Amino acid sequence: MPTNVRAAIRAEIESIEALDALEAQQRQEALVWVDSGAELARLAKPATPPMHLVSYFAVVAPGHLLLVDHKNAQLWLPSGGHVEPDEHPRETVARELIEELGFAPPHPIGAPLMITRNDTVGLTAGHTDVSLWYVVQASRDQALHFDRDEFHAVRWFAFDEVPLERSDPHMARFLRKLAAQEATKSG
Repeated sequence: MPTNVRAAIRAEIESIEALDALEAQQRQEALVWVDSGAELARLAKPATPPMHLVSYFAVVAPGHLLLVDHKNAQLWLPSGGHVEPDEHPRETVARELIEELGFAPPHPIGAPLMITRNDTVGLTAGHTDVSLWYVVQASRDQALHFDRDEFHAVRWFAFDEVPLERSDPHMARFLRKLAAQEATKSG
């Protein structure tokens, strides 16, 4: 990975203000990982290298979150994708938004709101995703053309109706962080 891309990824991670001790720990571990020189991008499916970078993007409308019923993970998740070699994570968001949901970002992609580290579950369990969580604002009327090979369905959920028991283990924390960000903007 070129030094400038690695430096840009490091800057993305550094820009995140931790919500809690867990995020602070995972942020620090991710910075150490980036600085180690290890390969950050997935080179071969499902798990080469066994830890790689993911760009999640939470598509949100006032009071609502768009989730995909992911066939492989068997969970309701934000859309997202693996960061390709030499790709900035924000480019991953723009590329995957078109590939997975069929629309271009309606605004420039800002810095990530959150970082998490998870051991994967589902059909290709057993590797580790370091995920940068981006926010994409969209209308609930936005036309969607989702990837039916990857997802069973897509659905808007009110924030208080997100199926936390069948979602990313950090989803409740993300929703708290998103609410705090929204409160800061409006207050």
